[in-house]
Amino acid sequence: MPQLNLDPWFLILLTTWLVYILILQPKISSYLSMNSPNKKDNTTTNMNPWTWPWT
Repeated sequence: MPQLNLDPWFLILLTTWLVYILILQPKISSYLSMNSPNKKDNTTTNMNPWTWPWT
């Protein structure tokens, strides 16, 4: 069963992860987001209770 032979696939997997971790990840994480999230105000809103017509 050739699927169980780890010789070629393990090397490909290891090489792919090393390329991702060492080369691509620092380049991707260096980009700045154009739409950075803003802090939400902690002001409370005045809540008026709903008047139900059947109560």
